Amino acid sequence: MSDHNLLYERHLSSAREAKLQAEKLQEHPSYRLAFSDEDFLMQDDLRHVRLQLEYLKAQTVLEQHKIKATVVVFGSARFLSPEYAALLLSQAQQQLAQTPDDVAAQHALTIAKRQVKNSRYYQEAQRFAHLVTEHSQQCPDTALTIISGGGPGVMEAANRGSFDAGGKSIGLNIVLPHEQQPNPFITPEFCFQFHYFAIRKMHFLQRARALVAFPGGFGTLDELFETLTLLQTGKASKVPVILFDENFWRSLINFDLLVEEGLISPEDMKLIQFVDSAEGAWQAICHCYQLENSQP
Repeated sequence: MSDHNLLYERHLSSAREAKLQAEKLQEHPSYRLAFSDEDFLMQDDLRHVRLQLEYLKAQTVLEQHKIKATVVVFGSARFLSPEYAALLLSQAQQQLAQTPDDVAAQHALTIAKRQVKNSRYYQEAQRFAHLVTEHSQQCPDTALTIISGGGPGVMEAANRGSFDAGGKSIGLNIVLPHEQQPNPFITPEFCFQFHYFAIRKMHFLQRARALVAFPGGFGTLDELFETLTLLQTGKASKVPVILFDENFWRSLINFDLLVEEGLISPEDMKLIQFVDSAEGAWQAICHCYQLENSQP
């Protein structure tokens, strides 16, 4: 091989090696763009960035769609729609009829009966959201957008009520150990998912003009009492906090005892209103903001 050909072969070999090395470098994590490098973004030192991004994503979308006033609906994820609860009851009755001595079947029937009883909360939440959305479509100057936790139960009912009324609603889902699926009635562009409870709670209250709490468990109580604390301490602007089913809430929480023991003041009880129907909840909001005359 001539010296010229030898030099040419060496050049090609060197070029191939350089290309391979360049490709390897581009595949290395250090070469990724910072905002698309998940391993980088998930480091502890970047938590403040993740918090900011999580806040800004929903904030930007809601601002772009001019969502300025919301009604927050809280409540148990475990309540079923009346139609589904009735179906489960029928199945439980049939199973028990086939195996009357089966303890598991007896227990399933007890649960199914309770689900039928509690399905009224789903129905009322759905009705309430329908009323709010119906008003918002007829009176855009005083429009209120329903916002829920995005999951099943009362959350689904609230989004469903808005959907049935032909309007839009927001769902703020949260990453949980047992994955939460968004309910199908959320408006797609307003279906968000959060990792941080704190940022999710900020978005619940930032535009809130009212909060309606249906019966629920730890999550509902957490959201309710955090809201009441913010209102009590002046960290949030006063808005109606409406508790659905006065008997339930007074049985669960001895508000009178808190006042008697001086743990809250009598004035603090003015932060709460009790209602027993969807119409009552909507009327409380209308009365607070005089919706016929002014914008909430």
